[in-house]
Amino acid sequence: MKTQGKWIQVQVPQRPNGSTGWILASSVTLANLTYSLQVSVAEKTLSLYNNDVLVKTYPVATGTGGTPTPLGNFFLTELLAPTNSGYGPFAFGLSAFSEVLSSFGGGPGQIGLHGTDDAASIGQSASHGCIRISNDAITALAKLLPLGTPISIT
Repeated sequence: MKTQGKWIQVQVPQRPNGSTGWILASSVTLANLTYSLQVSVAEKTLSLYNNDVLVKTYPVATGTGGTPTPLGNFFLTELLAPTNSGYGPFAFGLSAFSEVLSSFGGGPGQIGLHGTDDAASIGQSASHGCIRISNDAITALAKLLPLGTPISIT
């Protein structure tokens, strides 16, 4: 964490990916998060860590060559129960945005971590940049992970 006087630098969930801003330290409460996620686009896996100890690894689908999953360090920004069954029972919004699509499905091209109605796509390059995971896995993660959980995509 970078500080300057009474200011703290924070990641900002906006374009371009990796944007930061400064906020007054007195306006926030800092918390230590024990969980983190690591996605390997090459291996099509998502690994869940608790205090830097590997808890579980899940197979995932990631973006295609034309709509790749963006790489970098991000965080979970929101948890939704989608009304579109294609996204499974839960979807986390990430602080990441597509580097190819400026909009998608009426939204700003935000990348998600979500379930799927196409289980055969897991393990493939099949999405528009989002990270697809089984519905059982996203349900377990939705019950476990707080917003702000870091997710590193490599």
